Amino acid sequence: MLRPKIPTNPTPTGAVMPLSVEPAAGVIQHTPAPAPAPVPAAAVSSRPVVQLTPGTLIALVGGGTAVVLVVGAVLVSMLLAVAVTAASVAVCAVVLRSMLNGQRQR
Repeated sequence: MLRPKIPTNPTPTGAVMPLSVEPAAGVIQHTPAPAPAPVPAAAVSSRPVVQLTPGTLIALVGGGTAVVLVVGAVLVSMLLAVAVTAASVAVCAVVLRSMLNGQRQR
């Protein structure tokens, strides 16, 4: 049966480990898994520190204010569009009602 050849993959440490080849006879051999590389203590506890200077704080407040104003303007315009549509439908209903009542009376 044909078996695909899989290339060797580099491990995170950079060492290239070849794949184990199965024996032709029915003997199964297990190779132990490589031990994980120890993680340095400095890499675990070091996180980037965010420092807010007065300039960045003003930029964040200004950006947040702009977002709130834009979202508010969009919501108000949508509400205004719904109100105008409702008013025009109400006017159309009154006109149709008066036209239908005028034909019934004649």
